[in-house]
Amino acid sequence: MNHDTNNCIFCKIINQEIPAQKIYEDEDFIAFNDIKPHMPVHFLIVPKKHIAMLADCQRDDNSHIMLLGKMMTLAPVIASQQGCKDGFKVMINNGAGAGQEVFHLHLHVMGNK
Repeated sequence: MNHDTNNCIFCKIINQEIPAQKIYEDEDFIAFNDIKPHMPVHFLIVPKKHIAMLADCQRDDNSHIMLLGKMMTLAPVIASQQGCKDGFKVMINNGAGAGQEVFHLHLHVMGNK
């Protein structure tokens, strides 16, 4: 599924067209605080490459494998930096039926300080 990247709020954040409370950035990802946090720490890790949802990732595509692996290994590093010493949870909503609101792959990381 390919959603319109021109109207993607996460693409606009990545391109610095709209502000976000950025907490991490590298060549592949940006992480920023969720605007509607469910826990004291709640941030998103978003790949700069636009992929609409997890189901669009291909298991035989090495670039998708590397992207997902890096995203998952970034989660504990950033969570620790944000004060989640006693644990955190991660969540990816895949599709509207699962609660996905922004169709740009992203990982929710949540925890208590």
